[in-house]
Amino acid sequence: MLAKRIIPCLDIKDGRTVKGINFVDLKDAGDPVELAKAYAEKGADELVFLDITATHEKRKTLLDMVGKVAQVLNIPFTVGGGISSSEDVAQVLKAGADKIAINSSAVRNPELITELANRFGSQCVVLAVDARETEKGWEVYLNGGRIPTGIMLFDWLKEAEKRGAGEILFTSMNHDGTKNGFANEALAEISQMINIPLIASGGAGNMQDFADTFVNGKADAALAASVFHYKEIEIHELKQFLKEKNIPVRL
Repeated sequence: MLAKRIIPCLDIKDGRTVKGINFVDLKDAGDPVELAKAYAEKGADELVFLDITATHEKRKTLLDMVGKVAQVLNIPFTVGGGISSSEDVAQVLKAGADKIAINSSAVRNPELITELANRFGSQCVVLAVDARETEKGWEVYLNGGRIPTGIMLFDWLKEAEKRGAGEILFTSMNHDGTKNGFANEALAEISQMINIPLIASGGAGNMQDFADTFVNGKADAALAASVFHYKEIEIHELKQFLKEKNIPVRL
């Protein structure tokens, strides 16, 4: 079995790392470059950098900051936020990213997934999706969780895989920042439906939550922010905990 990945996430606003609850009430969580360097040294498997207001503010990703973060990393590095064209991707990769995450731009133009997969390879294209569980089921939201689309999550993920996405980063808006655990029922359903890696995001509160999402949610990787930023969980200790539960991790 492939090792499960632990991925800290840097949500960036105005050049600082921020963290909120259910996508609102954002608080400062530190300098992105310092955090990135520390995570690489502490055993993170990958790092995700999301410029969370780029799409809403109709601007491109903060390339200078991407470059500074890339310089201190020796682990795979995914960048998202404001990416809407092949040229955007080329610039982000040139700045030092290994993979890119697209979300709102892919929903608005699904052909973009195919175009990017053909030009850069599926392994480079991560489809990020923010969804909220409603009475209708899991609905996809855009612009950092601000705009409901009416598109249902499971349909969209199946289409994205067909179009060439190499990985799915699913954030449950219901669970985000609550520290009540990941959306494992939805994750398990998604993992049965798709054949590409699935990253769980939203809801990590303790080490058991990570074990649960790997065992019950069938996730291939788990992404978290505040529990790492505020040192509530240390990555090396988390990996030891998972190993003791016979969950494969890289130590």
